[in-house]
Amino acid sequence: MDPQPAIDTDPRLVGDRLRRLRQARGVSLSELAKRAGIGKALLSSVETGSRSPTLETLWAITAQLGVPIGAILDAPPEPQIMRGTAMEAELLEVFEDDHVTYELYRVRVPPGLTQTSPAHHEGVSEHVTVFTGILSAGPIHEPLTARPGDHISWMSDVPHGYRAHGPDIVRATLLMRYPVKPI
Repeated sequence: MDPQPAIDTDPRLVGDRLRRLRQARGVSLSELAKRAGIGKALLSSVETGSRSPTLETLWAITAQLGVPIGAILDAPPEPQIMRGTAMEAELLEVFEDDHVTYELYRVRVPPGLTQTSPAHHEGVSEHVTVFTGILSAGPIHEPLTARPGDHISWMSDVPHGYRAHGPDIVRATLLMRYPVKPI
C-alpha cells in the first residue's frame, strides 16, 4: 500500500480528543507514552495535531486509555477510513450495549504485507468474516485462517496481526468488542 495518513479525521481534532481523554484519566503525557510504548515527543505531537500518527500508534494509545479507537474519531454517518501498514479499515458504525462498545469495520487487506497491531485493553475481542481472499489473522503466535464465508475471532488483548495470502485482496468485516474499562 502507498503511504497515506492513518485516518481522514483532522489530526488536531484527534489530538484534542486524546488529550482530553488522557487528562480525564489523570495520566501524564510521560506516563501514557511509556504505557503505550511510544516516545513522549511523538505523543505530544499527536496531541497538538502537528503529526499524523500511524494506525498502530493510535491503537496503542487508545488501548492504554481503555477506550475504543472510535472515541477519538468523527462519528459516522460519514464512514471513517483508517490505514495501517497493510490494511484499510472503514469504520461503518459504533454502537453500545450495556457496558460494551462495538465498532463495525469494512476491511481491505492487499496480499503480501502484514499488519501488526498492539494489544488492546483487557477483554477486547475481534470478530472477522471474510468475503474474498484468504486471511490469516489473530494472535501473532497463533494466527487463524479464514477463506470466503468463514468467520474467525480471538481475544485481542495481545499483539495480533492480519495477512492476506494468495493473489487476491481480502475483503472482510471486522467487529471489535470493547468492554468498558473502569477509570
